[in-house]
Amino acid sequence: MLAAPMLDALQLTGRTRTHIAQLDSPRVALHVDAVADFLALREAARKSGIEIAVFSGFRDFESQLALWNRKFRGERPLLDADGLPVDHASLDEAGIVDHILRWTALPGASRHHWGSELDLYDVAALPEDYRVQLVPAEYALTGVFAHLAGWLADNAAGFGFFRPYAAFLGGVYPEPWHWSYAPVSVPALAALTPAVIAEAVTTSDLLGKENVLGRLVELHRTYVSAVNPPPQGVRVT
Repeated sequence: MLAAPMLDALQLTGRTRTHIAQLDSPRVALHVDAVADFLALREAARKSGIEIAVFSGFRDFESQLALWNRKFRGERPLLDADGLPVDHASLDEAGIVDHILRWTALPGASRHHWGSELDLYDVAALPEDYRVQLVPAEYALTGVFAHLAGWLADNAAGFGFFRPYAAFLGGVYPEPWHWSYAPVSVPALAALTPAVIAEAVTTSDLLGKENVLGRLVELHRTYVSAVNPPPQGVRVT
């Protein structure tokens, strides 16, 4: 497969969806170059009794901004490493920004803007009336999605997918549900500089904008570039 074309600044920051394909079955929006490999991954998993569904795929800038601002205002909880709520009122502005970024990307800097990122769960494993939470316990050895997690760990690399948040590197907490399509995400990450993010954020209604822009190089280093690279065996082109 040829390397994916480089995303431009608007595509990198989620301000357009010209690089995105919308699928109806399963219902998901993702990068056009990721479609074939994702569908092949899903079909292979089905043969092992797993019905892969996507909790979240492409997310545009405005959707990420709305999520960020709700968390900044305390309308949605800030969580610790175990997924437990943190006291919003006890944090200063910098603390709120950092706690948001542990689990939720800065608008303009979300990997979901690229269409290469998929938050996955297994429909076949869902108990009746179960509400998917996307917390680490669901993907642990005794979790509801343990079979999915193990199967992906053994097979996803062959389809070009890897976990960018497999281990804690000081920024984003591990996300066992989050899988990335390397042929798109590897060059996209290299292109997403602090300057590209700043251009998108500056004209937005982001809460905490001055704090974010004043610390953007640091935040980029900690929460954007500090990810686990594709392990050996993952196809990146």
